Amino acid sequence: MNADKRGWGEAEAPRKRKLAPRSRWLLPEGDAGQAEGLARELGISRLAARILMRRGYQEAEPAREFLHPRLESLHAPELMKGVREAAERLRRAVAEKEKILLYGDYDVDGTTSIVLLKTALGLAGAEAEYHVPHRLKEGYGMRPEVIEEAARTGVKLIISVDTGIRAIEVVRYAAELGIDVIVTDHHLPEQELPPALAVLNPNQPGCGYPEKNLCGAGVAFKLVQALLGASELPAERVQRLTESFLKMVAIATVADVVPLTGENRVIVKHGLAGLSSTGNPGLRALLEVAGFQAGDRLNAHQVAFRIAPRMNAAGRMASARQVIEMFLTRDAAEARRIAGELQELNTDRQQTEADMVRQILEICEQEPVTDAMKSLVFAGEGWHRGVVGIVASRVVERFHRPAFVLGIDAETGLAQGSGRSIPVFHLLEALETMPEMFAKFGGHRQAAGLTMEAGRIEEFRRRFQEYADSRLSVEDLIPYMEIDAEASLGELTDGVVEEVLGLGPFGYGNPAPVVAVRGVQLRDQPTLIKEKHLRFRVMQNGRSLQMKAWNFAERAEEFEPGRSLDIAFRLEHDDYSAARGYAPWQAVVKDVRAAE
Repeated sequence: MNADKRGWGEAEAPRKRKLAPRSRWLLPEGDAGQAEGLARELGISRLAARILMRRGYQEAEPAREFLHPRLESLHAPELMKGVREAAERLRRAVAEKEKILLYGDYDVDGTTSIVLLKTALGLAGAEAEYHVPHRLKEGYGMRPEVIEEAARTGVKLIISVDTGIRAIEVVRYAAELGIDVIVTDHHLPEQELPPALAVLNPNQPGCGYPEKNLCGAGVAFKLVQALLGASELPAERVQRLTESFLKMVAIATVADVVPLTGENRVIVKHGLAGLSSTGNPGLRALLEVAGFQAGDRLNAHQVAFRIAPRMNAAGRMASARQVIEMFLTRDAAEARRIAGELQELNTDRQQTEADMVRQILEICEQEPVTDAMKSLVFAGEGWHRGVVGIVASRVVERFHRPAFVLGIDAETGLAQGSGRSIPVFHLLEALETMPEMFAKFGGHRQAAGLTMEAGRIEEFRRRFQEYADSRLSVEDLIPYMEIDAEASLGELTDGVVEEVLGLGPFGYGNPAPVVAVRGVQLRDQPTLIKEKHLRFRVMQNGRSLQMKAWNFAERAEEFEPGRSLDIAFRLEHDDYSAARGYAPWQAVVKDVRAAE
């Protein structure tokens, strides 16, 4: 589907679209007696126990560790291949006052990694410079011209963060120029590793590190841990610094959408707890422009949708250096100024994103998406490359199939963009079947980026479709929803819901629990909110509960008073209600169907 931009901006409102396909409900199967026993042993409600069992925690001890993640559960950094060599090289660089360059990336993971390492090296007595690429001018990855400039200015050591695992030739070039390179990255490597002094990546062959799902900042944090552990700082100071660094690592872990299980759960649980009392002027200013007050306890959802977008907006719309400068400054006024700029950039990003989504949906009005289309590729001249990844995510959310969104540069004749996928489809493996198509590509299972000649877009669309057709069935294109537990309205007391919400932080790998209630009666006509959302109350055995259904207005005809419904909903924190003295949680509808 090409984006013929003639008439866009003056186009009539799109025709009413068909309703999105309903989700398949995957209902839990379990032993009620086992759930009862787990609840007794852990001292929790049966509903919380059923959810734990659904997520694989059948026995009391693993479930207890999940419920109460401890800092002591963080793995020793020395378990990661390359950490000892990297830490020793850094100690030598500090002792000899060598010039160090940190080479990062322009997203949240990359910028926080630079802040972490620069701060830690500063504590060790080293002054490190940093380079973060400009998304539109340089693109992703390490570039030889940056290495040349580093050599010219006397840099002797480069540390890559959240990048570098596939920069084989650039790392080799650095060695030729007399520069040692330490690669810290989490992306999947190629068969050949870069010829660096040390490579830190839990996914590299021969690395026995237990947690394979660290983000880039998580890998950088392991190097920081090794440096702090070998320093002469008192143990109490090392402990405080470790806890302080976890705030940044937690933000990056949530933003980079890695599983919030295992060591990542420990990082995010403790890192989020520290955000309510941060002393960093930049972080305080960022929280303020995002609408948080001093002392507010943030959850992972708020980080993902209110903090991370403002940080990413700099790299998408301008320069990610602003984010790093905001976190490194000790001047509160300067931090507030930069945070205000990030707020404005995020507003611009939202508008640009909305315009591109609207254009794509208009294309789909003219050429509807059918079951025969197992993949989607949209391309448009002048589309902003900084937001194509977000727009690809919106396309996947709506049509539930792998999708790429590409921006065409008429001057260079190149198309650059990003793809997102559904759980059963490996995006990077698809691209690796046609590497000759691209000037550059990379990524992982759920997200990837590419650069190609614009004249080959149709060929790419065809070959991507052929690959998807060989891997996906029509059933794979129907969204599914895993129901964590069935419950009655009577079970949903404030205490029980608080226990369920205590299973957080929620995100990828540990989503907010979805609960199903069967046979509830719709009490009154739903209230329409902002022409898009519904609010209504249901009854069951004398108990009533108010529910909210975001973006359900087009399904309003399904909510007739007196109708008997099965409803799948998420339990979520509700700070707005809590601040007004009501229950601190809400039931948010995910799907509804006529009662069986």
